[in-house]
Amino acid sequence: MFFGRALRYAFSASSLSLPHALSPSFRFLSRSPNPKSIEEAISSFHGLLHMNPQPSIARINKILGSLVKMKHHRTAISLFAKAECKGFTPSLVTLNILINCYCHLGNMSFAFSILGKILKMRRQPDIITLSTLLKGLCINNNVREALVFHSDLLTKGFQLNEVSYGTLINGFCKIGKTSAALKLLRKMETGLVKPGLVIYNTVIDGLCKEGLAIEAKKLYHEMTDRGISRDIVTYNSLIYGFCCMDQWHEATWFLNKMVVKGIRPGIYTFNILIDAFCKKGRITKAEAIVGRMMKCGTKGDVITYNSLMDGYSMMNNVDESKKVLNRMIKSDVLPDVFSYTILINGLCKMKRIGEAMDLFQEIQCKGLFPDIVTYSSLIDGLFKSGKISNVQELIYDMHDSGHLPNIVTYNALLDGLCKSQRLDEAIMLFKKMGVLGIQPDIYIYTVLIDGLCKGGRLNAAQQIFQYLLVKGYRLDVQAYTAMINGLCKEGLFDEAKTLLFQMGENGCLPNVVTFETIIGTLLEKGDNDKAENLLDEMIVRGLLKR
Repeated sequence: MFFGRALRYAFSASSLSLPHALSPSFRFLSRSPNPKSIEEAISSFHGLLHMNPQPSIARINKILGSLVKMKHHRTAISLFAKAECKGFTPSLVTLNILINCYCHLGNMSFAFSILGKILKMRRQPDIITLSTLLKGLCINNNVREALVFHSDLLTKGFQLNEVSYGTLINGFCKIGKTSAALKLLRKMETGLVKPGLVIYNTVIDGLCKEGLAIEAKKLYHEMTDRGISRDIVTYNSLIYGFCCMDQWHEATWFLNKMVVKGIRPGIYTFNILIDAFCKKGRITKAEAIVGRMMKCGTKGDVITYNSLMDGYSMMNNVDESKKVLNRMIKSDVLPDVFSYTILINGLCKMKRIGEAMDLFQEIQCKGLFPDIVTYSSLIDGLFKSGKISNVQELIYDMHDSGHLPNIVTYNALLDGLCKSQRLDEAIMLFKKMGVLGIQPDIYIYTVLIDGLCKGGRLNAAQQIFQYLLVKGYRLDVQAYTAMINGLCKEGLFDEAKTLLFQMGENGCLPNVVTFETIIGTLLEKGDNDKAENLLDEMIVRGLLKR
């Protein structure tokens, strides 16, 4: 138990060794009570150390607090060590600041050693101490320890307030442990500290993000029974949750309910709906929401227009996407690099690579900086358009712009090299990923297997495929189909059939491409009886419906 460990640390806290940082010399002493930079904070701190008489610890705390706000946690710890050596006695505020620093650095053992120090000094930890430790455990994914610590506190008679419970519940929800958050909420409902709007909103939001919008809706109705008014945050979470579940009627119901309750939907509310409709290809509905938003007097922002552009591009209607960009500019909304990247990606998919490259040059003239997604889209587009010679030049440009390739870039490069049958280069690139410590995803492995099979390198493809099986990778239908296709191409029908049934045993059902690959191979050879027998066997094994 962490609390028990803290008590043990109390006996060794005096020998706790804290890291020290180099302290530069400064020629001036800043009088600013709230330093605006790390240099100013360190300067002010060293000035305080040499003051005579010695200033109060409260002034040291202000500087340490300002460093924490600037996220310089290690520096705050180091400076406190210097102050302690100069004879400054830490207050509870000082020790709370240190606990916060160690929590953010992920060093919970040191954080709890500070709690031990508080107890050894015969001081009582306050609600800030306990809340900070609870939050630290949560943000460092120590959910079980947080619950144990919480129980220890209650057993030892410590009273937590709504902020402490809110910290714990928020921590659970952020790491996807909403069930633990809901359980704690239920405990609060029967305890002395009752949950308020913020805590209910936190749990509802967590449930919605985990795809449990129906459970969130139940909690929404419970709030009515308990006399807790809902706010825009409540409704936004529920609208998002039901949009993710494609339950548009429910999402729209909550939007209308907001209006009835006198809560004016904001741009964020409308953007949730617009983005969800666009992602599902329901662009007409998305445009209707935009119209409703305009009637409410809410002006669209860059996220609104980007969602629409992305929606049209997903439908391969890049020209309409261009019109949305013009609408954005006419509405005095400044497009960002993502706006142009959507267009570039859409043009590349349509193999209009010339227009995409022109737009790429245009955005640089506008002072915008292409990101790694922009470059990856263009690399993919150049390969698909057969302009392989231009890829190397673009990679150099990407490197000069300070962008390092990510997994998406490698996906595009490997896919392009494999499909253009430049397999030796593809294998070299794949090996380079390993040297750089970049873990290939299942998509990259599938692309490589497919490329090797189509390039007549079946043995190499089989080695990779077997490696994935041995390592416990959950292979998808595309990976199996690529391997089955390779086996069929080499006339190894029995091996392909075995893999097909192994695929089913691993819970991966064949798709139309798999079916056409293996059955088509038999029909091409005139083995109609074998094809019919295989169909019957697939039905018996549940791989195919009658």
